[in-house]
Amino acid sequence: MEILKSRLLIRPRDAAASTAFYRDTLGLAVEREFPGGTVFFLGHGSLEVSGTGEAGSSPDLVLWLQVRDLAGTLAELKAKGLEPVRDAQREPWGLDEAWIADPDGTRIVLVEVPEGHPIRTDTR
Repeated sequence: MEILKSRLLIRPRDAAASTAFYRDTLGLAVEREFPGGTVFFLGHGSLEVSGTGEAGSSPDLVLWLQVRDLAGTLAELKAKGLEPVRDAQREPWGLDEAWIADPDGTRIVLVEVPEGHPIRTDTR
């Protein structure tokens, strides 16, 4: 699977307080704002798997992974025995998304940015 970009999504209990924390306390630069949310720059994104957890997955944590070919990626994953939690569909915000989960149940959103979408920067 070829990952083009990744984004960690946080679903806070208090959106205003969390936005203020990332923007004002940590000083993260705002990439863009939209109704109901703010996106902050975090470089190219990373996921570290280390240590041993005790609490398990949280429904408040979602990993966002942009792929070049969502249908092809899903076909590869299904061939390996991984069934999606939710098959691909076009979202109201114009992205094509499918959901899978890791062994702990952490939701992973696989995203393809369709041609013509305003956030598409790779023209291949």
